[in-house]
Amino acid sequence: MIKPNEGMRKEQDFLGEMEMPSEVLYGIHSCRARENFPDRTAFHREWYEAIGIVKKACYLTCREYFRAAALKYPEKSIRTIDDVLLNALILSASEVAEGLYFHHWIVPAVSGGAGTSINMNANEIIANASLLKLGRKPGDYAVIDPLEHANVYQSTNDVIPTSLKVCIIKLLVALEASINETRDATERLESGSRNSLKIAFTQMQEAVPSSFGKLFSTYSEALSRDWWRVSKCSERLKLVNLGGGAVGTGLSVPRFFIMEVVSTLQKLTGLPVARSENMADATSNLDSFVEVHAILKAHAVNLEKIASDIRLMASDINKPMPLLSIPARQTGSTIMPGKVNPVIPEFVISAAHQVYANDQLVSGLCSQGCLELNAYIPLIGHSIISSLKLLISANRSMRQNLLQGLVINSEISHEQLMHSPSITTALLPFIGYNKASDLARLMKAEHLSVFEANDRLKLVDPGQLAETLKAENLLKMGYTIESL
Repeated sequence: MIKPNEGMRKEQDFLGEMEMPSEVLYGIHSCRARENFPDRTAFHREWYEAIGIVKKACYLTCREYFRAAALKYPEKSIRTIDDVLLNALILSASEVAEGLYFHHWIVPAVSGGAGTSINMNANEIIANASLLKLGRKPGDYAVIDPLEHANVYQSTNDVIPTSLKVCIIKLLVALEASINETRDATERLESGSRNSLKIAFTQMQEAVPSSFGKLFSTYSEALSRDWWRVSKCSERLKLVNLGGGAVGTGLSVPRFFIMEVVSTLQKLTGLPVARSENMADATSNLDSFVEVHAILKAHAVNLEKIASDIRLMASDINKPMPLLSIPARQTGSTIMPGKVNPVIPEFVISAAHQVYANDQLVSGLCSQGCLELNAYIPLIGHSIISSLKLLISANRSMRQNLLQGLVINSEISHEQLMHSPSITTALLPFIGYNKASDLARLMKAEHLSVFEANDRLKLVDPGQLAETLKAENLLKMGYTIESL
């Protein structure tokens, strides 16, 4: 066997030996994963941090178990971990939970093995960081071992799904706040444009009079529904299988640990996590992820609708001047001088379509669970976290870079409406469909305003016409006999 090179250390598992730089905190299991899964899609730091807090909960619970067992059964001899080692593990896990040592993470986002490589990269980092705290060198596993110590009473199959749920719930809180902020921006636009008239379109054709306030109210309502749905997602994810071991049966795990570890995690995170009454189900079935991601998809649909509408109303197709003016965020072309593109709506629409693609992936891979376990949780988790971060970013950019600087060109819009045949719909209660059609036909043929066309045809009293076409009357919900 070749001796380790200078500056290198050698580690072994039951498959053989490998060399790695002496100072790195990852080990042989992580190195094998890097070789076996050569894709370099980065693992999410948020999930890494969640693994750290879950591991810390496990070590704290172990310490309580060892102390309780020693007090209650002093005559029993059980395998324990010395307090000095446990304290080092607890501190290292705390550091991982804060994002430290992430540069030693080498397992990519896309991997096989149901997350075993993810768990082992975390175990190796925590074990080797703990060794350094004790004045030892990385790889001195006779003192602290990634499996014997860092993985005590744990399985990949309970630690990784639990940490994923912790990560998702935290990001859901951030998404909920970002949706509220976007909704606030649309509500401000709604309240500021209640009487700003515009043409309403159906099937991209001029339809009836409406207002920008009405349009922005539809965005506010949609975002309100999104906020409500997202606020309920934690309920779908709160049941975890931590302590359940390999398949949720708790085999080889102390009952004390099973009963206490989730409570410890809840105290550490402040999140509403709870132990599932059927941990085999929580291990085997991932339909809660499908349900939550479907809610994310619904929010992406609403964001795309809003962004698409704004992009259309602000486009140069609406000559001589668009209905909306949006902030100029970037130079639009390398060859066309002065061109500015609607990059924020395009970013939001792109993000939404990535969420749709992720939704198909999450649904498909969650259905691939086989008997007691789903082997595809690495990519399932990566996709859900990606969608959450994309939606948070889309909300933030839409609010800051689009909605806050959006200007409604009310005078142009009002003028367009008064020259649009669609305005004659408001006159149906007074002159009926056929005469209103005559008015609309003349307006369209000779490019006249409704007032000019009515002067010619004399179908409505001018005073009555002016009163009817006031914003407050056009925007009433229906009409009464008194208003005729």
